[in-house]
Order: sequence, then C-alpha cells, then structure tokens
Amino acid sequence: MAARRQPIIPRWLWPGLLAATLLAAIALSAVGALWINAPAAQWRDMLTDGYLRHVLRFTLWQALLSAVLSVLPAIFLARALFRRRFPGRLLLLRFCAMTLVMPVLVAVFGILDVYGRQGWLAQISAALHLPYGFSPYGLPGILLAHVFFNLPLATRLLLQGLESIPVEHRQLAAQLNISGWNFFRLLEWPWLRRQLLPAAALIFMLCFASFATVLSLGGGPGATTIELAIYQALSYDYDPGRAALLALLQMICCLGLVLFSQRLAKAFPVGDTRPSAWRNPRDRHRGRIIDGIVIVMALLLLLPPLLAVVADGINRDLASALARPALWSAMLTSLRIALGAGLLCITLTLMLLWSSRELRLRRSLWGAQMLDLSGMLILAMPGIVLAAGFFLLANNSVGLPQSPYGLVILTNALMAVPYALKILETPMLDVAERYNRLCLSLGIRGAARLNVVEWRALRQPLGRAMAFASILSIGDFGVVALFGNEHFRTLPYYLYQQIGAYHSQDGAVSALVLLLLCFILFSVIEKLSESHDPA
Repeated sequence: MAARRQPIIPRWLWPGLLAATLLAAIALSAVGALWINAPAAQWRDMLTDGYLRHVLRFTLWQALLSAVLSVLPAIFLARALFRRRFPGRLLLLRFCAMTLVMPVLVAVFGILDVYGRQGWLAQISAALHLPYGFSPYGLPGILLAHVFFNLPLATRLLLQGLESIPVEHRQLAAQLNISGWNFFRLLEWPWLRRQLLPAAALIFMLCFASFATVLSLGGGPGATTIELAIYQALSYDYDPGRAALLALLQMICCLGLVLFSQRLAKAFPVGDTRPSAWRNPRDRHRGRIIDGIVIVMALLLLLPPLLAVVADGINRDLASALARPALWSAMLTSLRIALGAGLLCITLTLMLLWSSRELRLRRSLWGAQMLDLSGMLILAMPGIVLAAGFFLLANNSVGLPQSPYGLVILTNALMAVPYALKILETPMLDVAERYNRLCLSLGIRGAARLNVVEWRALRQPLGRAMAFASILSIGDFGVVALFGNEHFRTLPYYLYQQIGAYHSQDGAVSALVLLLLCFILFSVIEKLSESHDPA
C-alpha cells in the first residue's frame, strides 16, 4: 500500500493561519483606504504644519506625564497592599483589575462631579470659605483621568512582581535583619524593575491612543491629540484627506510603541493576584502609618468619582429618565455589541493560540511568535484609526450603513484581541505541557480533547477574557463616535449626547446605568466561568 501523504499544512495550523489572514486582511483594507484617501501632495504640507506639530508634541507630552504620574505612586501603593491586610483589600484589587475596561465616560462624569467648578470639592471649599481654582479641563483634567485609570493598572502589575519574589529570599532577608532602604534596594527593586518599564510603556501607549478622555476633557485646540484631530477632520471639517494622513501618522507612532513594548515584555499579566505564602511578622509594625496614608490617598483618588456617579444617578429625575425608551434602546444596543464582540474576540484568539501553542510544542518558536505578533499588532491601529479606515472605505464604495452593527462589533472585537491573547496565552500553554502526552497516549484529540481537557481547564481564564472583551466593547466610544446616529446609539454615545446638551440629571442616570451594566455583566460572566470549575 502507498504511504499516506501528509498534508502540506497540518490541520492544527489552519485555525491560526485563518485568524492571522483575517486580521491582516482587515488591517490592510483599513490601511489601504487610508492610503488611497491620503493625498501625497499634502504629506509635506502636513509635516510642516505648526498646529500638527503642536498636536503631536501635546500627545507625546500628556502620555509621558500620565505614565510617570501613574507608575511612580504605584510603587508605594503596591508595596503597601502587599504588606497590609485589611477589610475590602480583595475588593480593591478586583477594582484595580477592572479599571482597564471601565467605561471612560462614566469615570469622566464622576471626575467632573468631584473636581468640577460645581463639584464636591468646590462645594466643600465654598463652605469653608476657601478658594477653589482647579479646572478639570485641559491638561490637568486629562492627567487626572489618566491617573485614575492607570494607577490601579500599574499597581496590579507591580504587585504581581512583588508576589513573584521567592519566599526563601524574604525569609533570608528577615534572618539577616535587612529592612528599610536596603530591603527595598536589594530584594524588592530587582523584581519591581522587571515590571516597571513594561508597565510604563503599556500605560504610555494607552494614553497616547486615548480618545474619549481627551474629547471630554480636552478643553479646546490647546489640548488636542492626534486621535481627536482625526475625529474632528471627519466629523466637523469633513476633510477625508487630512483624516487619512493623521490616521496613518497615528498608526506609525503606535506601531513603533508596540514594537518597543514587545521588546520590554512578552506578556501582559492580568490574572488574579496570588496570596503570598509567607509574610514577615515584623512588617505588621514597620511603616504601618506610611502604608496607611498611601492606601487612604489612593482610595480618596479612586472612590469619590464612582461614589459621585452613584449618588448623582439617584436623583429626582431617576424615574422619568428610566422611563425613556431611548435609554433602554441604547442599553440593548450596547449589550448586543458587547456580547457579539466578546464572542468574536474569543474565537479569533483561540484560533491564534491553538496553532501558536502547537508550534511552540514543536519548538518552532519563530512561527509561534509571528502568529502572536499578528494579534498584538492590532494595538498599532487604535479604534479610531480602524474606524476611520472603515468609514472611508464604506463612504467610497457602498456608502455608510444605516445600522453599522457589523462594523462596530468587528472593530471592538479586534481591539480586545491583544488583551485576550495575554490572558489566555500562558494558561493554554500550561494545559498543553501538562496534558499533551497523556492525550496522545490515550488517543484523545479533536473535539473530544476540546471538551474533556481544554474546556474544563480553561473555563475560568476563558470567562475572564470574555468579560474583559465584553466590557471593553460596552464602554467603547471611539468607534461609535464616527458611526453613531439617532437610529444607532450605544449607552456611551447616548451619555455623551446628554453631557453635550447639558442634561446633567439625565446624564447622571445614564452613567449609573452604564456603570451597573458593566459591573453586572463582568460579574455574571466571571461567575458562569467559575460555576463548574473542576477540582
């Protein structure tokens, strides 16, 4: 009998190749639309434009300041949270994990309620007959919002660095009575340093591509980023050529940042914090007051905006605002987009990681890294850049769709793929290394392996990835800002319309509904993923 011919491309490689090809085709179609609409003659004029140079300088400056102001305090907060145990600590750590996916407009609404001209601090200052001159608009407001979002993220990453220190090292330091500055310099700093630059690079990249925060708190031409300039060129000036040029410039900058951050760190840890196996009993008394002050200051920064959203949402117009059909229509639209984008994101991520994992097991590291990079490179195309490409592509071909569900779901799913990759990458590789030989010896493969081994072992990280992708999508505003209209409104878009029309009471109710929707959806998805977790 003739020997059975081996396929040119193994079956396990097809899912990753299909997902990578789809991602590349979508990205290239968006880039192609931008390139076609970018007049070559305007490149030189744009690069010599003084206003554009100002926008680029401001984008870089606010991202750098945001990264520094988020990472440096996170060192002290991470050390305090590692050494102290107090009621609500686990809740605070969960909040630190959720800030990355919290709807921007909800936080902005709460920040304005606390720090605005008529906010809580202004009212307290007036009652104490003290001057209050802080304005939440412009650069100060942008930095405040970015620190609100990214300080918990940096704290989470640095805390994981501290928890990675071997217990034996801490016990040896305790035996040698190493404490204070020497303890930090010799033991903690080497582990913190491993996470410090990757965390700073990630936060810099997130702030560089910030859109909704700058749109809400920018305060005019003096505080405009590249993404906001793209939105203005399409929505107000309707200058497709300028928008395309700005989008290409933004993509080039983000591509450089992605490649730089990939060199600093190959993984983005977002998993649950592991409890420490051993803590020095002397830490209960050392630095107790300083740690308490640091934790209280962090709580004073993070909690008031959320409390303001809840307090202002329960107002006298609550019943009438909840009775508006537009609110519930926007909420259903957001839910459909969130669940659709979450499922599509998980599907693409699993296809990439399945093939990438098989390549790693066969010691083909270069091929695995290429597949992983195809998913991470979408970070080089922020949502507003992809949306601008799709906007121009549709406008030049079939016209803008009346109900752009598909485009919004697709764009939001792509934006969530890098985060889902980093959540699932390590668990999937661990499962393969633990059970691969057993499955081969027992002949368990294909759908049987997926059901018996993979699904049971990966249920919890899959739920976490689905929750992150869904909440990222439900709170997105950058994509729907271009495609939203009276017939297609999500909750963030509806909230932005209310803020713009100075309907503060109705906006407060919408912000509360959006916050509760995100919290409930996040909790339900995580609970469903844990309900049948194998022992």
